[in-house]
Parts: sequence; structure tokens; C-alpha cells
Amino acid sequence: MRKQQELAIEVRGVGRVYGDGAGQVTALSNIFLNIRQNEFFTLLGPSGCGKTTLLRLIAGFDFPTDGEILLYGEDIAPLPPFKRPVNTVFQNYALFPHMTVAQNIGFGLEMLGKPKHEIAARVEEMLALVHMEAMRNRKVMQISGGQQQRVALARALAPKPKVLLLDEPLSALDYKLRKEMQVELKRVQAETGITFIFVTHDQEEALAMSDRIAVMSHGEVRQVGAPWEIYDRPAERFVADFIGETNFLAADVISIDGPRTRVRLFNGSLLDATYPVDLMPEGKVTIVIRPEHAQLDTPSSTAMLNGQIEDLTYLGTDTHIRVRLPDTSLFTIRQQNNRVGPIGFSAGDPVSLNISEGAAQILKD
Repeated sequence: MRKQQELAIEVRGVGRVYGDGAGQVTALSNIFLNIRQNEFFTLLGPSGCGKTTLLRLIAGFDFPTDGEILLYGEDIAPLPPFKRPVNTVFQNYALFPHMTVAQNIGFGLEMLGKPKHEIAARVEEMLALVHMEAMRNRKVMQISGGQQQRVALARALAPKPKVLLLDEPLSALDYKLRKEMQVELKRVQAETGITFIFVTHDQEEALAMSDRIAVMSHGEVRQVGAPWEIYDRPAERFVADFIGETNFLAADVISIDGPRTRVRLFNGSLLDATYPVDLMPEGKVTIVIRPEHAQLDTPSSTAMLNGQIEDLTYLGTDTHIRVRLPDTSLFTIRQQNNRVGPIGFSAGDPVSLNISEGAAQILKD
């Protein structure tokens, strides 16, 4: 049985309102979150959803209108940022251009009044952690963006914070470098054992790096779960639509058997679907099916769905096929490519769709 992890951060009923009267804006509304020790936890959502505001409240750069934030069981609201055992890696890194890599890493320790020998030892440790030993004497303007990101990470980790906050630190990097740094960040988090709270709007980034994800929208947390839960078992339409591509189908509930329910699609076909634990589905519902959980086949009267191929898009690793269904809606399929040639279908072809067992999920809304 897995041992219960200690909570690093507890967010209890936190709200943040700016302004008053007609100009009042609610940035956060009644947020509850438990973030575990040694966890890579991601706040994910579109711009303006409140994720950076929540990060600022934890850091102490702003204060909640309502609720409380606990760090290892202690209320940190009265503490200014420099007295909180947390550190932040910003989007622009905020490095000192006139200093060397080593001087940047050691700067925070100097401000804390640490002895010189302790600073030197910790800087060497951090240089090794982020694989920057050979760059120690270079000015930060003489290194690449990815290397600057590593320096910013090492500087934030040097004082041994209990929690590290990362505010979209990879957004300025190109695609390939961003992928490399995702692996590096996850490695560093695993090696240090420090709780990371990561903010991003990039769904793929969140899925690749996180132990758990909180999906946010309009100042509220819509769902919290492991990456596979967020992707394969979205609780509501916003989460399903925001995380990757997906297909929505209208259906009617026929019966419920434990964790599964039987639904009837618009064409009369019957399908088994799962549903969120806090929902008792009935009547008309919406189900979600990911594009990779359906397969093309030749037309068949016994198929789950039939339609006509609208278009195909070759994307290297896979091909995206959009199929027009009889009710005029479009259904997207993602089919993995291999080296034997084209997938065997063309635009305009009639096809049937087979749905993988366990692929359908009923949404709350």
C-alpha cells in the first residue's frame, strides 16, 4: 500500500478580487488544492485563467482576498516573499548580464549571508546538477537561451527551497530546445526531491512533465488528476476540449451497470461509456472519444458509425482524417503511419468507424 505523502502546499478556499464596484474583477474563486511533497504539479490553462495569479499568491508577490495558503501546515500569508522557503523561476529568467554563470547562481546565497566556502561548494553542486560546469566563467549574454534557463533554475535551487515555482520558463525557447528542457526539468526535480509547481498553457508540456495537473478556467479549478486521467478521463467539456483533439457525440443513457453506462448514439448504435465518479448520468448526455481511439474500416451495416472522408492531413508520424457523419458533424481520427505507404483511403471514400473498447467517456456538461 502506497504511503500517504506529506502535503507541501494546501490552498484552502482562496479567492482573489481586484478593484471594486462596477470595475471589480475576480481572478480566482474558491480554489482548493493539495500539492504533495516531492511532486511535479502543473497549473494548466489558457491565458487569463488565474494560474499565474495563484503562483504569485504562493510566492508572496500578491495576497488572497479570501482563504488561506499553508506551507507544510503553516500559514504563510503573513510572510513577505524573501522569508518564504519558496523560490521562483520567471519567464524572462531575470539573470544579471554583468555577472558570470557561477556568480548568478551564488547571488541569492550571498544575499542570505552564507559563508564564502559554503557558497562555493553549493555553486559547484548546482553547476553539476544542470550540466553547466564548463560554462561557469561565461557571462550570461554569452550563452544560449536553454543554458540561461538552466542557470536560472540552478540559482533558484541553490538556497534549497522547500517549493520551487516555475512561471512558464520554457515559453521563449524553440520547439526542439523546449522538448530537451522538459526532460531536464523533470530530471532535476526527481534528483532534488523538491516540490515543483509549474505554470503553463501548453497541454503537451503539462502531460509530458507532470505527476498531477490542475486544469484551470476563469479563475476556477475544473479538474485535478494524473496526466492520463486528464487526457483519457476528462470530467467536463472544457477539459476535454482544451487537452488535445477530441470528438464530441450526443447520446441517450439507456442503462447503468457499475462504473459503466450503456448509451444510444444518434444512429441507434449502442456503446458502453465510463463516467465521472461524482456524476450519475441520465437522459441526454455528451460523450467524448479521442481521435486515436477510433479506426477506419470499409463500410459496414453493422459498424458503430458510418460516414464519408472529408479530408486527410499527413503529419509524418500519423495522418489526421476527418469523417463527415450522417448527422453532418465531423469526426476526427488519428491513424499512425508506417513505412508500407499511404493509409489506403482517400477523400470522398465511404468508411465505417470502429470505436475502441473503453474509449468513450460521458462528460458532466
